[in-house]
This record gives sequence, C-alpha cells and structure tokens, in this order.
Amino acid sequence: MPDYLLLLCAYLLGSIPSAVLICRAMGLDDPRHNGSGNPGATNVLRLGGHQAAALTLLADLSKGGAAILLALNAAAPALLQGWVMLAAVCGHLFPLLSLHRGGKGVATTLGCSLLLAWPLALCQLLFWGLIFLFGRISSLASIATAAITPLFCYLLAPGLLWPFSITSLLLILRHCSNIRKLIAGREQRF
Repeated sequence: MPDYLLLLCAYLLGSIPSAVLICRAMGLDDPRHNGSGNPGATNVLRLGGHQAAALTLLADLSKGGAAILLALNAAAPALLQGWVMLAAVCGHLFPLLSLHRGGKGVATTLGCSLLLAWPLALCQLLFWGLIFLFGRISSLASIATAAITPLFCYLLAPGLLWPFSITSLLLILRHCSNIRKLIAGREQRF
C-alpha cells in the first residue's frame, strides 16, 4: 500500500465520530452541542454516564489501534507508523465529516501508543493516572501527559520522537480552552 494511501486511511479512521455515533445510538444529546462541546469520553460521561463514556473511550482507542494495525499489516517502517499515528489523531481532531469539530485526541493517541510502543503507553497511562489522582481534573492530566510524552518517547522509543512530539503539541493546543479555565480556576473536577 502506498504511504499516502496508508496515511489517508489512518486519517479517515480517526475521523469516525465515535462519541456522536454512540450518543445517537443511546438516545443521548449530541456531545458537540452539549456539556463542554467536546465529542470525547469525559464529556460523554457527564452527558450519559459510565456506559456511554466507556464505549466512547473504547471506540476512540480502537480508532488509533486500527490505524496502527493497518500500518503493521502493510509492513510500514517504524517512522511511517508514527506518521500514521499523527494522521489518525488529526482525523480525530479535525474530522472531515464533522466540519473539523473533533475531540481532544487523547484516547486515539493512547490507542496508537499501545501498539507502537507499549512501554511508552504504560508510562502515559501511569502518569495520567497519577496527575488525575491528585488533581481530579481530566484535562490537567491530559495536558501534563501530552507535555511529558516527548521525554518518555526520547527514553523509550527515540525513533518515534518527531511524530509523538508533534502529536503532543497538537493535543496541548487542542486543550487551549481548558488551559484558560485551569488558570482561571474554573475547570471542572471529578
């Protein structure tokens, strides 16, 4: 499979609006227009409860994992697999069919990490959990994890440093509104 086709397929997989489809199937409000307006597991948790949030999280993880599986089956080199991750995350952040109103990309990134470099994914999960345990703020844990991921990558998967660094930067930029709320002390806690 040509590289550009692999990247396009990853973008399209990432573009699947998991939260919207799950909310629609469960008779819940569209997460893009309710709650925080973010089509992700945290907002779905607030709108529809644990089951809907768990399904959304699983679907978003699966999108990332499916993109990497596609790259692995195509025998793509490691660096190209990293760019496939970036394409899948960009699909989630800027989905074609949702007028570029996507989620924050955290779960999709983790789904990719699990298959690209599981020790890195384990560090991401543990770090996220530690920050969340002390702060009880999902966005803070996500921002902090995105910020430290390039260091984890440098130590554990240096060949993927560029794709992970760019992905981390995009995740932080996608959390700009959360950063403003954190600074103002208005971000919601669990």
